[in-house]
Amino acid sequence: MIKNEYEVLKEAKKVVLAYSGGLDTSVMVTWLMENGAKEVICVSVDLGQVKDPKAMEEKAIKSGAKKFYNINVEDEFVEEYDFKSLMAGAKYENVYLLGTAIARPLISKVLVDVANKEGADLIVHGCTGKGNDQIRFELSIMAIAPDMKVIAPWRFWDIKGRSEEEAYAKDHGINLNFTKDEDYSMDENIWHLSHEGLDLEDPENPANLEKILHWVTPPEKAPDKAEIVEIEFKKGKPIGLNGEKLKGSDLVKKLNDLAGKHGIGIDDIVESRMVGMKSRGVYENPAASLLYFAHEKLETVTLHPDCLQYKQKMALDYAKLVYAGKWMTPLKEAMDAFIEKTQENVTGKVKVKLYKGAMQPAGIYGANSLYLEEYATFEEDDVYNQSDATGFINLFGLSTKIYAKAMKEGEKK
Repeated sequence: MIKNEYEVLKEAKKVVLAYSGGLDTSVMVTWLMENGAKEVICVSVDLGQVKDPKAMEEKAIKSGAKKFYNINVEDEFVEEYDFKSLMAGAKYENVYLLGTAIARPLISKVLVDVANKEGADLIVHGCTGKGNDQIRFELSIMAIAPDMKVIAPWRFWDIKGRSEEEAYAKDHGINLNFTKDEDYSMDENIWHLSHEGLDLEDPENPANLEKILHWVTPPEKAPDKAEIVEIEFKKGKPIGLNGEKLKGSDLVKKLNDLAGKHGIGIDDIVESRMVGMKSRGVYENPAASLLYFAHEKLETVTLHPDCLQYKQKMALDYAKLVYAGKWMTPLKEAMDAFIEKTQENVTGKVKVKLYKGAMQPAGIYGANSLYLEEYATFEEDDVYNQSDATGFINLFGLSTKIYAKAMKEGEKK
């Protein structure tokens, strides 16, 4: 007989909770203890967003947690997750840069590691039954530890919404540093910051950027003087900024500040969730937006045309797979192998001009560029015989010509 989630919780001796210190997980520590958990271990996975782990620990322990872990994996996140999506050119529905989606597999990996270390028999997450993250967490955990039990209280507890959560927190002395009228539901890591809820739930409402944005300067208030930056890539991976070699996480942090100052990286999106509904959010991703732009420009001079065009089609499938929580699947691994092959010649430097929310290429250098000026020039050259085009066009268009003739003959009958 398959047990429901409440029964699974009742039988658990030791529980690992994915802990952010936000509203959901702050309430959840106490709620789990009240509803059958014998011991709760809070795990904060630091992807570059944790400002005060000590304060988080104090809050978790005060709420009833037995132990607290803060595990920093921002370098792994940037190199093995962010940059892989970047090299793939992955944008869900051709816009969303997957900042939340690519974080969940790594968080799941850390949760399983701690659960195994502690001998826990249950992992708990704070995702709602309406969202995508429940799918991403649970599919990732299935791929790593197929026998691990996972539950989500939002799918079965009596709390029905954010207002009831806040009331529960007040009744149980759980300190909250925000109010429902002031704060959006946010998800943050080194790659992005998302905002959802409140007035954004109605797509007719324009986003109040003055109120919403934390990283990015509203374009109208960005500097009046443009700035040119140079980004260096090696085999598709960003490795330098303005002549300085940097590790991935340091590069992303610098670009978040630099691009954010110029109003780069604001995406106001209505996206299609996996559970079937549409949702609206405002995403801040200054470094990611700039890196995607520069990487795409470098690929235009370094990728074979067939390879570039096929990769662009695959990018949509890659993004959809990642969005759906299928990071740890054979198809994703096979796609990564293809992407890695495509990036062998994506080495060079790209200059980008930043100005009030806009980006313009200001020079593209490929170490082994496929752009050869002697072929592309409009001036006289000695390498291309223009008369060759006549026969090429005759053969290339032959099927079109035959089809048109056949249709005209058919009209006469």
